[in-house]
Amino acid sequence: MSDLKKLVRTIPDYPKPGIMFRDVTTLFGDAQGFKAAIAQLTEPYRTEPIDAVAGIEARGFILGGAIADRLGCGFIPIRKKGKLPWKAIGQDYELEYGTDTIEIHEDAIKEGERILVVDDLIATGGTAEAAIKLIRRTRGEVVGAAFAIDLPELGGRSKIEALNVRCHVLMAFEGH
Repeated sequence: MSDLKKLVRTIPDYPKPGIMFRDVTTLFGDAQGFKAAIAQLTEPYRTEPIDAVAGIEARGFILGGAIADRLGCGFIPIRKKGKLPWKAIGQDYELEYGTDTIEIHEDAIKEGERILVVDDLIATGGTAEAAIKLIRRTRGEVVGAAFAIDLPELGGRSKIEALNVRCHVLMAFEGH
């Protein structure tokens, strides 16, 4: 995992001063690193019955699609409001200043389907929490949440685990 950590680029003061942005595109661009990340994110779920992976826009699409392929299951895009072409249901979540909304197609999940939530990074946990609430509103069962990066100081992983969702992360970075 320390080798994978070296493939993540850190951009200081982006998008605003004081933020250390963890850029996973450099990890995605390294063929062996990307393959290893997908294998490690998939491993805890390899023997579990999972019906679909729900990837959170946008980098969660990249990881989630590859994980769904490895698990032999479907993929559900969780998108920002207004981006889906069919009837959608949404879930609001808190941002630093205000709120935002994510959506899934209203028929994306059948009752009782087992869903794995995937995104590149867990920070405050707001988006992942909203994704879990959306899945549960459609009567899907969230079997876990997988993230390449955790920013533990921001408490997102604890927030997700408090919802009784097991989290799997590949690496943690201190600082925002």
